[in-house]
Amino acid sequence: MRSKRFWPSCDRAGARACSRASRARIQPSSTVTRDGCATVETSHLVTTTEDCRMPVLPPATTLRVDREPIHLRLARSALVRDGAGVADVRGWFDEFARRAYTDVHRIPLSALKSWHTDPATGDIRHDLSKFFVVQGIDVAVPGGPVAHWRQPIIHQPEIGILGIIAKEFDGVLHFLMQAKVEPGNGNGLQLSPTVQATRSNYTRVHNGRAVPYLDYFRHPGMHRVIGDVRQSEQGSWFYRKRNRNMVVEVTGDVEVLDGFRWLTLGQIHALLSADDLVNMDARTVLSCLPFAGAGVHRVLPGGGAIRESLIRACDETAGSLHTTGEVLSWITEMRCGLDVETRRIPLNEVTGWHRTEDAIVHESGRFFSVIGVGVSAGGREVAHWTQPMIEPVGTGLIGLLVQDIGGVLHVLVQARVEPGYLDVVELGPTVQCIPGNHEMLPPGDRPRFLPDFLDAPADQIHFDTVLSEEGGRFFHALNRYMIVETSRGAELEHRAFRWIAVHQLVALLRHSHYLSVQARSMLACLHSLIT
Repeated sequence: MRSKRFWPSCDRAGARACSRASRARIQPSSTVTRDGCATVETSHLVTTTEDCRMPVLPPATTLRVDREPIHLRLARSALVRDGAGVADVRGWFDEFARRAYTDVHRIPLSALKSWHTDPATGDIRHDLSKFFVVQGIDVAVPGGPVAHWRQPIIHQPEIGILGIIAKEFDGVLHFLMQAKVEPGNGNGLQLSPTVQATRSNYTRVHNGRAVPYLDYFRHPGMHRVIGDVRQSEQGSWFYRKRNRNMVVEVTGDVEVLDGFRWLTLGQIHALLSADDLVNMDARTVLSCLPFAGAGVHRVLPGGGAIRESLIRACDETAGSLHTTGEVLSWITEMRCGLDVETRRIPLNEVTGWHRTEDAIVHESGRFFSVIGVGVSAGGREVAHWTQPMIEPVGTGLIGLLVQDIGGVLHVLVQARVEPGYLDVVELGPTVQCIPGNHEMLPPGDRPRFLPDFLDAPADQIHFDTVLSEEGGRFFHALNRYMIVETSRGAELEHRAFRWIAVHQLVALLRHSHYLSVQARSMLACLHSLIT
């Protein structure tokens, strides 16, 4: 039986006309109208078929082609280090600190103003029901070194913006960085992103001043987006906290306000080697730059085995020990194979912790405490406030083992479980701990590879700097960041550890919830070794 053709809104004469028009290859400006058949612009039709029923997209009016790939432009910016050294930036900080000061003092939790303890749950909440809540979680990890525990945690479901504006000057990308003070910073001002704001900040629920440069990130489609991805925060202290990490390139004039400064990527890299100078939010945004692609070695000079291996590792065509498909399969296997249960509970049901008028502390004296602080600040959206904060006990160690494998630098990452993660596991550094917190565990349950950092020979240490974690919620949270080269190879791999090439980590950072905030900081530090 011969099949029938059905022509919407057309009679048979109209259908024959449409078909003849199609075979005749009607010019784009032509139209077909016949006895009630709708007028159709043939630029929207496939004219090589025998009918006119198959719409196609109209031709694009503008095709955007990069004059130079972004990873090569980033590499050129990384080469420029002159003009803003550590001493120069610290001098800028000293001058700006006269106007942007912060006076922070500890106060009892009971003395917090505009905060209250929920009488039913014990949770610490703001009176406006905004900002964040300190509550409890119950965690079960069967088969883990600690199978079950309870703890306080910060729950802040809103998504903040961490954004950096980029602009080219004389052919070199520069980044607009901010000298910003946070109440938890041990040293006051630190180098921060252009915008570092929670939703409560930029919606001004506290009646504070407007956040400068915010519109560049609220309306990024008006500019070139170099990076834009939601990433997690500390999963041990935050419950499923995420921030939007953004880098937006502009071409027009940008007014440089007091407390802001243009720096090249190379100048920022040089500052990363100084203790406690570049803040965590700047590090995580910098790590999301697409610093990998073909031809990087043609831009960056060699010099030293580790640097040349790192440069090759930024070329995504250089290869890797494990394919990206294998890496993704391993992550999925870890996420599916671990039975982790985290549930929020009232703070007054958290066992193993003691609450006094002053603070909430663990009965062992380890881990962290929840404290109160009073803040008076200049150069901030709000001049006076109080808030609860998390204060860790001791300085932590965050370490990354690296090795040249086949001429390409690889890093040993850990599939790490933290109770506040959204998807069970994220890739973390080789070691991430406060050493004193693990002294009570049997040797076999202590952090694997910790001695590789504590006992590392000086000639194998390529980065060793103390840096702060997020100063808006954590009080004097310091970690020693270390990059150590090892000659041991495949035997270091374990169910929870894999060697991954640097360009694979960069590719994973185009997506959410693959690299932890500590791993992202570590990657920013690793990239600083490239020049």
